[in-house]
Amino acid sequence: MRWDALFEDLESQFEALQEGDLYGEVADRIRTEVGKITVLDRLRGAVDTVVRVELADAEPVQGLLTRVGKDCLLIEAERFEEWLIPVTALVAVHRLGPWAEPAVGAVAGKLGLAHLLRGIARDRSPVTLFCGGVPVTGTIDRVGADFLEIAEHPLDAPRRRTEVYNVRLVPTQALRALRRR
Repeated sequence: MRWDALFEDLESQFEALQEGDLYGEVADRIRTEVGKITVLDRLRGAVDTVVRVELADAEPVQGLLTRVGKDCLLIEAERFEEWLIPVTALVAVHRLGPWAEPAVGAVAGKLGLAHLLRGIARDRSPVTLFCGGVPVTGTIDRVGADFLEIAEHPLDAPRRRTEVYNVRLVPTQALRALRRR
């Protein structure tokens, strides 16, 4: 009888060790996989979700996360505002949920801040730039490899030579957010 109890005890200890090893192995694998997830993956998992974004040197932005590029995100806020935000300007993002998604397709993984800025320059849309200090309003004239030039003028005035009071070069690394209405 004591031998049976000993074998039962050893079997239960062995099963507990096996379960513990399996649990540890699964936990290690999960940690390894989570370690491969990027900020952009987490943001892609929250597309079509209302998020709140805290920015360096700018007020927080809240709205529907509509797109995530290779180095930026696009948020649609109230009053028909679009916010283009470089990932480097992010301080925190709230209300993401638990999901993450990798970039899908060759185009989705390559479209970035410079491409979107060039599209806005082509549209000649009036914008407000947040790049530290006082926000700058005007129209983007051109976008280089690592900079943009904005013709400063009031938002309610079209970009005309008579309305432009300054042309400002802004390194894209200094850009914290761009708002377009």
